[in-house]
Amino acid sequence: MRQRNRLAIAAVLTCTAALTAGCGGAATDEPSAALEGRGPITYVAGKDEEGVNPKIVEAWNQAHPDEQVRFIELSSSADDQRQQMVQNAQTKSDAFTVLDLDNVWTTEFAANRWITELPRDRFGLEKFVPTTVETSVYRDRLYGVPTTSDGAMLYFRQDLLAKAGAKPPATWDEMRQTCEKVLALPEAAGMSCFAGQFEKYEGLTVNFSEAVHGAGGAVTDPEGKPHVNTPEAKRGLDALVEGFRSGMIPRDAITFKETETRRAFMDGKVVFTRAWPNQYSHAAKTDGSSGVAGKFDVAPLPGVSGPGVSSLGGHSLAISAFAKNKATAVDFIKFATAPEQQRLRLDQGSLAPTLGEIYDDPAMQAKYPYLPLLKKSIEGAEPRPRVIKYGEVTDVIQENAYAALRGEKSSDQALADLQARLQALTGQQ
Repeated sequence: MRQRNRLAIAAVLTCTAALTAGCGGAATDEPSAALEGRGPITYVAGKDEEGVNPKIVEAWNQAHPDEQVRFIELSSSADDQRQQMVQNAQTKSDAFTVLDLDNVWTTEFAANRWITELPRDRFGLEKFVPTTVETSVYRDRLYGVPTTSDGAMLYFRQDLLAKAGAKPPATWDEMRQTCEKVLALPEAAGMSCFAGQFEKYEGLTVNFSEAVHGAGGAVTDPEGKPHVNTPEAKRGLDALVEGFRSGMIPRDAITFKETETRRAFMDGKVVFTRAWPNQYSHAAKTDGSSGVAGKFDVAPLPGVSGPGVSSLGGHSLAISAFAKNKATAVDFIKFATAPEQQRLRLDQGSLAPTLGEIYDDPAMQAKYPYLPLLKKSIEGAEPRPRVIKYGEVTDVIQENAYAALRGEKSSDQALADLQARLQALTGQQ
């Protein structure tokens, strides 16, 4: 029962103890919804490994000497980022202004009135890929502007598939059959078939959701009601469980996050991987760091019952309900989500754009041949559960899916337990 989930993200912004001393953020009693006030603001985001955000802030500051932006860099851990933002909101501090929110936080943060409703007519939303805008909506109101997106793709060894006379698979059964041919080649000695992200962290929620959606099921419906104790969800989870049992998925993949998956593919240990678009730039490097440069390609994710369905990733920019100088914040968000900045994020950080024109630009397609496929992945992607208590929901998904993959619970038991826990968390039977 696949249904379109419109995701809402809510972000709460907070100074850590270390930041608080230097932030000088005074607490306010009530959030101000008015988008008024001009002057200095802060921009808060997770650790920026590629150095994109400082460049965007520098460009803004050069053009706006009286409305300077200070970049506050948080942890590389999404869980830590969320916790810092939540704490900042709970103390009603004005230390954080513009928040870079993971798109699974909107519902929680908007429901708690930690972020400010934004006017739909100020940001040219008609130019954005529609599914990315949906991630910033809660109860038909806009609370953020999508700055990056993410859609998963199937990376595969084009050289080995060609040698075996095989095509990229559309289903898991086809992937098994293709692997049988490829792994019989002398060139594939010692390789395994497929790897995703199966460690007990957010990536497991993503991969579990994709397996369920790819089997025709749903984790939650658009209202947040859970639907995991179903034949469709069982087919999806069983596909992963059987993958580990049969060896189609290597045993050590139970510890894989994105980095381990990427390294296994680049080191020639697996034929297929499920990964985000940022794996492409790493795998294509010709500096000796990748063993598959010039040997791989990408295709849509395979599904259990037909074509696969990506989980929808990405971030949006929102404004803290407790911030000052919100008029400046609105203008900065427009600047930071403009085509020039989105091209910078793609060029320097391999971050998926949210503007349709970038995907359709022939010059960008020449630089990034995967863009048309990535756009289709994002357009057809399903959001993760749209619930207020997302942090607790993702924890129980990970707990039960991980237990099933390790053989500690049957799929039936894991899904029954998960359904009961999700009903209790969401209050929906």
